[in-house]
Amino acid sequence: MKIIRGLHAGYAVFTFSLTFLIFLPLLMIPVYFPRQFHLVGVFNRWWARVFLTLIFIPFKNEYRAKLDKNKPYIFCPNHFSYLDIPAMGLNKVNSIFVGKSDMEKIPLFGFMYKKLHITVNRGSLKSRYGTFLRSCLAIDEGKSLMIFPEGGILTANPPEMTRFKDGPFRTAIEKQIAIIPVTIPYNWIILPDSSFLPRRHEMKIIYHEPIETQGLTLADMPALKQKTYEVINSELKKHLNEH
Repeated sequence: MKIIRGLHAGYAVFTFSLTFLIFLPLLMIPVYFPRQFHLVGVFNRWWARVFLTLIFIPFKNEYRAKLDKNKPYIFCPNHFSYLDIPAMGLNKVNSIFVGKSDMEKIPLFGFMYKKLHITVNRGSLKSRYGTFLRSCLAIDEGKSLMIFPEGGILTANPPEMTRFKDGPFRTAIEKQIAIIPVTIPYNWIILPDSSFLPRRHEMKIIYHEPIETQGLTLADMPALKQKTYEVINSELKKHLNEH
């Protein structure tokens, strides 16, 4: 069984690289024509669908509320697996990622990621503040943001989440836009952080009802973080009990 999973893992890495190279010319369009930034979400969606289909992982998006595709949001998903990135690429609302600057070191992919998305060095106060300013500017330009509020794959006991960072919630309050909690219940089973051997299981992404921030101030940020955490955590526990 491990041999088959190992072959599947090798095939998945090859497929990831091949599909990325195929889509790279398309992803360069919004790099050179920034006003076409909506194409980032479109091409991410195409790539994610092709990649996941080719590696035989079924997927399903579930939206608990109707979202306005022309309205900016901040999406906050739990983060237990490297598969969470293509999972969030399936989002029907065109979005850009706010992620760790380590992604910039990946050949070709890092160049594209830095140009199209927002990166942050979490160990640098200056970088974190710069990311906050760029995030606010992106929202002013009409972009939705995808931010993993845990700040990375940090938990030692999935599906238990670690404490949420302030960034997405401070930005949402500053710009008075809604937070969308997102639960990804099974990716830690399909591809845990401790292993590169994938397991067969349906991928599911649940977009919860928006949490509005109209009228909130920074004094409300702890409560906003806690509410978002509880929405995601409750759904994780529900799926764990059903699994």
